[in-house]
Amino acid sequence: MPTNLPAEAKHKWSEVSAAKDPKVKLQLLREFMSLVPKHKGTGKLRSQVKKQMSALRREIEEKKRRRAGKGGPKFFIEKEGAAQVAIMSLTNAGKSSLLAATTNAKVEISPNPYTTREPVPGMFAYEDVQFQMVETPSLMEGSADGKAWGLQTLALARNADGLVVMVDLSRDCVGQLSLIFGELENARVFVSKPRAHVQVERKFMGAGLKIILVGKLFDCTLKDVKEVLKSYHLTDAVVKIYGEATLDAVEEAVFENTVYKPSVIVANKIDSRKGMANLKELEAYVGERLPVIAVSCITRQGLDRLGRTLFKALGIIRVYTKEPNAKEFSRRPFILSKGATVHDLAKNIHSDFSEKFSFAKIWANRLVFSPQKVGSTFTLEDRDTVEIHMK
Repeated sequence: MPTNLPAEAKHKWSEVSAAKDPKVKLQLLREFMSLVPKHKGTGKLRSQVKKQMSALRREIEEKKRRRAGKGGPKFFIEKEGAAQVAIMSLTNAGKSSLLAATTNAKVEISPNPYTTREPVPGMFAYEDVQFQMVETPSLMEGSADGKAWGLQTLALARNADGLVVMVDLSRDCVGQLSLIFGELENARVFVSKPRAHVQVERKFMGAGLKIILVGKLFDCTLKDVKEVLKSYHLTDAVVKIYGEATLDAVEEAVFENTVYKPSVIVANKIDSRKGMANLKELEAYVGERLPVIAVSCITRQGLDRLGRTLFKALGIIRVYTKEPNAKEFSRRPFILSKGATVHDLAKNIHSDFSEKFSFAKIWANRLVFSPQKVGSTFTLEDRDTVEIHMK
């Protein structure tokens, strides 16, 4: 990523970031590209911007079709349940069969390639947790460069809370996985935590610039980071830096945020002739990076492991609540991130709870005695029951 863009280009990028209308944003991107010098150091940046321009052109065309009454596929799926999980694969790996086997969604299962043209959601129950599974249109080589509906499919992956990456064990599963990972990475979506992860969240005017350093800076100081951000007129934002981040990684995040999505590999057709042999090859290739579940969507073999594996991979916990003086706790849990505190739970229930919080009582098997009186910083674990008391 270049650190020597001319001031005019950096100023133009601030206009791009502020633009909301797709047509205006596309025009500003064209102007920005004209200000970016062409050399080896700007190649990656120019490629990223071209992808953004391609996505905007598609968005504009889709809006035109809808206004003309021609319809067209809808690619945004409102999130429901504990987490939204996008099912990604090449064609004919079994996404539709998986959705049909695990949810009540009505899907078309066909041997014809590229049958799915728009996302299809369905709710998958694991114990008392509901996951929203979303079958996505198939990826292919060149998806991240705008081929077919690739950009829309990758946008679904970026928006989801986690991914199920499916491969077909009757074919070259390592080749399939390599292609899928490549397209995701080209779209800046990673299934393994990268060495550095920088999130830029733009805020309203006057909010100021806040840098949260969770990891460490590798070749620069906080002052260097602030100067780079301000050179792009990024003065109202929260910037979170994870891992060992370089100044290039920070600058890259100004243009396109890298996202990490917890993922599970579902290897379908374990009952095929080459299923077991290809599974061993797949597991050797993946190693300890990601969990692999071997399944048959037809016989349902292995599907009983999916819910438990997803729950663990997503890094979430269930917390039950109890009203003071009530005999029973709620049967519907709050879903929180692993490591969440009583304060996080209070904020999820109601803003007044966190502001007027006094203390909480916790029922948990790991405690020596229950209930135990705790403060707002107490770390919760899966299946804890919490009773919050107000001032």
